[in-house]
Amino acid sequence: MNSEVYDVIVVGGGPAGSIAAEDLAKQGLSVMLLDRAGRIKPCGGAVPPQMLRDFDVPREVLEAEVTSARMVSPSNNAVDMPIEIGFVGMVDRGHFDEWLRERAATAGAVRQDGTFMSLGNSDGRSRELIYTPGKKGCTTEPVSVRARYIIGADGAKTKVGRAAVPGAEKLQSVFAYHEIVEAPQHESSLNRSTDFNFALEADPLRCDVVYNGKLSPDFYSWIFPHGKTISVGTGTAVQGFGIREAVTALRKQSGLDTARTIRTEGAPIPMKPLKRWDDGCHVVLAGDAAGVVAPASGEGIFYAMTCGRIVAESVAEAIATDNPACIKKARKRFMKKHGKVFWVLGIMQKFWYHSDKRRERFVTMCADADVQKLTWESYLNKKLVGRDPMAHVRVFIKDVGHLLGIGSETGKPDSKPTQL
Repeated sequence: MNSEVYDVIVVGGGPAGSIAAEDLAKQGLSVMLLDRAGRIKPCGGAVPPQMLRDFDVPREVLEAEVTSARMVSPSNNAVDMPIEIGFVGMVDRGHFDEWLRERAATAGAVRQDGTFMSLGNSDGRSRELIYTPGKKGCTTEPVSVRARYIIGADGAKTKVGRAAVPGAEKLQSVFAYHEIVEAPQHESSLNRSTDFNFALEADPLRCDVVYNGKLSPDFYSWIFPHGKTISVGTGTAVQGFGIREAVTALRKQSGLDTARTIRTEGAPIPMKPLKRWDDGCHVVLAGDAAGVVAPASGEGIFYAMTCGRIVAESVAEAIATDNPACIKKARKRFMKKHGKVFWVLGIMQKFWYHSDKRRERFVTMCADADVQKLTWESYLNKKLVGRDPMAHVRVFIKDVGHLLGIGSETGKPDSKPTQL
């Protein structure tokens, strides 16, 4: 057994873990970044420009820059939402996460391929962590290391959290599955079968978001461009739903059923933040392990990175002051900054995703110019927009109209959905 002692061990090298490891290493702390080799999380890969600014990510890292979104209803009404004030970046998690891990290593973090096994004893000053080095399934001897603090950034089924943080096993999640396929090089290469749906025709500059109970009874499905590849996926919390069959159907409807499949991935995605992120002494959670994925949109990359940074700040403060209670501040700081957005999106998901009838109204509402303006300003800048109070009032009035099924009486949308 090894007896190395670190200031911090970060378990999980996704966006949250990599940012936490990088920030802590930059402060001169000894950091191990433990990550299971070959793991790629299923993810649409959308990131806002605010992420690039906050975390010094160059645009060259992006696979594509999207300039519009298409919302598709159960009846195939398609509403295009052009982005007139910027773009949405698209990343491939296989490449992006590795780029973040390498940057953390450059900052001084010690990278270690391996699988977390368990937490051992605490001597009051540090906690033991046991892992097996190498790829998952390797028959290598377990290794023991110690750290003053351990950050669990190991996903929605966090083993670190379940071993140390009360309530971590109750994390609610949806299951997401996607298939990365080769992007058609020419329009003629799309399979235009009788089931082809022009509302879902792949566009390298547009994200398609599909609200259809047959493809996802309680969430949404997507077709997101990544330059040379496309992510086609869906998510649901409904047990027994045929998620792979839904993606097969979506590929057929979009003409991508004959495109070469590069890889397939599936994993749970949290539905809301845990009520507690730490054990009060050595362990604190970040990213999906803490449940910081936005409801309704399922957006997780930006919030994971933000969470990783806030957790790193709290851990650094705990080390500097020799006060373990500081790690409790992480959740409070994150929720103060983003809790209101999560609350609003949570209400939105519970109502609008309840039935296809409501999804139909939701997509129709997306044609409204005020809705589009507030949506993009909020998403691209990652905050609720308050510069135009009357726009909020107009959206509220129209929203109530759609809730009651009288949208036509609350004002006509500035652009009409296209029946396809």
